[in-house]
Amino acid sequence: MTSTISVRGQTVVPTSIRQRYNITPHTRLEWLDDGQSITVIPIPADPIKALRGRFKASGLSAALLRSRAADRRHGG
Repeated sequence: MTSTISVRGQTVVPTSIRQRYNITPHTRLEWLDDGQSITVIPIPADPIKALRGRFKASGLSAALLRSRAADRRHGG
């Protein structure tokens, strides 16, 4: 996908990208420049809500519970 920058420095985000990442009017975008490439990241209106359930399959909750149990066993 490509887009063109206008004389005013504006561009159009392709429809498929807007739909996939829920980019709607007034969505803020973060531009990251690493010196080699540019990455654009949409910033959700409620970042905490956007992360809810994101790491469910990663097993982080189970690991935290195991760590807490180990701490209790060792008096920590």
